[in-house]
Amino acid sequence: MKLFIIADIHGSLSSLNLALKAFTRQQADYLVILGDVLNHGPRNALPNGYEPAMVASKLNEFAKRIIAVRGNCDSEVDQGLLNFPIDATYNQLLANDRRFFLTHGHVYHTDALPPLSKGDIFCFAHSHQPVAEKRGHLFYFNPGSIALPRGEAPASYGLIDQQGLSVKRLFDDELMLYQDLA
Repeated sequence: MKLFIIADIHGSLSSLNLALKAFTRQQADYLVILGDVLNHGPRNALPNGYEPAMVASKLNEFAKRIIAVRGNCDSEVDQGLLNFPIDATYNQLLANDRRFFLTHGHVYHTDALPPLSKGDIFCFAHSHQPVAEKRGHLFYFNPGSIALPRGEAPASYGLIDQQGLSVKRLFDDELMLYQDLA
C-alpha cells in the first residue's frame, strides 16, 4: 500500500492543486490529510490562493480515498463542507505489517506521545516542518506543509510505502528526506 500524506493546507487552493497532481503522479492508494484543511488560523497569514470553499469542493472529488484527522484550525463547521470525516483528533491504520498513528500534532506530539509499540509510525503535522526519522524504537514522520512551510523547509508532501518514509518538495517532487523502514 502507498500512502500520500499532506498537512496544513490552510485553505490554499493553489497548493492543493499541486498536491493533487503529485498524488496522481505518485499513484498512491490513499490521500492522508493530517489536519488544518480549510482555515488559515489566527496566527497565520492568508496563504496564496486562499479559497476554502473551493478546497473543500476539490477534496470532495477524492473523498473515497481520503483518510483525515482534525487539526487545531479545523472546526465543526468545516465538516459541513467536506464529504469525508475530519472530526477525530487521531486515527490509526494497520498496513504493511505496521501501525500508523495519524494525528495533527496539537494534542499528541513528540513530547506527548500516545501509547505506541516498537516499529510503529507516529505521523504528525502542526509544526509545518518535515521529519522522517527513527528515534529509538519508533518512526517519526511529518510531511511538512503544502501551503505554509516554516523555517528553511519548502512546501512538501510525504509518501509511505513498504520500503520507507519519504518527504518530497511539492514543486518538483525532489526527495528531501528518507527513512528506511527496515
